[in-house]
Amino acid sequence: MSETQVKSKQRVADHGEVFTAEREVNAMLDLVKQETERVDSRFLEPACGDGNFVVEILRRKLEAAKKRSTPPKRKKPLPLEFEKQSVIAVASIYGVDLMMDNVIACRERLYEIWNTEYTAVCKNEVNEDCRTAIRFILSRNIVCGNALSLKTVDENGNDTNEPIVFSEWSFVMGTKLQRKDFRFDKLLAGDYEPVAGVPKKKKKDADTAYQQMELFPATEDKPSDEGELLTSYIADYRRIQDYGE
Repeated sequence: MSETQVKSKQRVADHGEVFTAEREVNAMLDLVKQETERVDSRFLEPACGDGNFVVEILRRKLEAAKKRSTPPKRKKPLPLEFEKQSVIAVASIYGVDLMMDNVIACRERLYEIWNTEYTAVCKNEVNEDCRTAIRFILSRNIVCGNALSLKTVDENGNDTNEPIVFSEWSFVMGTKLQRKDFRFDKLLAGDYEPVAGVPKKKKKDADTAYQQMELFPATEDKPSDEGELLTSYIADYRRIQDYGE
């Protein structure tokens, strides 16, 4: 966790930047404890800072990944299965922040937490392509933007004309990982009709406090008025970075 709640008075004045302390982070996450311990539950932190919430979520998810990849009568996870489960854990966490230094720090903290567990579990079976894939996923999931306007921002934290885009990641067969890109504003905009048993969703407020949020419907079919699909491809999860930016 960041040891200080304020980086500078100027940043507080300009951006209202105050980091949440570890005790409050854990207390809030304990309110949704069951979800934080699901490897594949999706979380979005709309003002992630340098990652105090999302790094704790990842820690909890990686513990769940260890349990999920440990067969009965074994004491340790199967390395390859843990690798896949840990990819799901990382890919299910999203964050937005106005400040690029926070975004970079958040990505790095998440990577280091993942890599420490990955190295400890997989030992001599670690794979450098997987490490590169994790960095790529984090570059797509932790973005520099304004969660109120749903736009990306420039180096001064001012809105651009470009919308925030998030990637959905899901294993579709064996080692194949599917990436689908959607505009964040389209995901949040308007109502749509139920699809394949998914309840009708109401328009969500962007100016919300930290919350656990399902970004994508739990179905392969996307509602027709949810917004355009920007990018979609399938690749081996260790090579997902080779097919797009």
